[in-house]
Amino acid sequence: MTTPAITLKGLDHVVLRVRDIEAMMAFYCRVLGCTLAKHNEPLGLYHLDAGSSMIDLVTLDGKLGQAGGAGPGDALAAGGRNVDHIAFKVSPFDGEAIRAHLSTHGITTGEAVTRFGAEGDGPSIYLTDPEGNGVELKGI
Repeated sequence: MTTPAITLKGLDHVVLRVRDIEAMMAFYCRVLGCTLAKHNEPLGLYHLDAGSSMIDLVTLDGKLGQAGGAGPGDALAAGGRNVDHIAFKVSPFDGEAIRAHLSTHGITTGEAVTRFGAEGDGPSIYLTDPEGNGVELKGI
């Protein structure tokens, strides 16, 4: 086997196009604990620290958002999705505590079950963000 020209080390960032920046910032920062690293106002771009990765939120009315065409709500109305899901590594993983925390924010989740991910099998919980994107909290 030859050595690949590209060696991936993990996710750097995920970019989500959003309709309601306040609801999405509240979810990713207050609920999941991300922090705002930078706001590029002319582009309508919010960079959120998420552990060793980032989540970028792009408003539909900003320069980048306008360049992307129809927003995620339009895709949802037609039965489509903006993203299937984003999986975050969570350690330590306490399913009951995670579900209780999310419940205090009015977020309904599935049960914690074992799923396969980048670091093998482990517990995970599925939920959705305010714009219908799937989120997985995955124990490592």
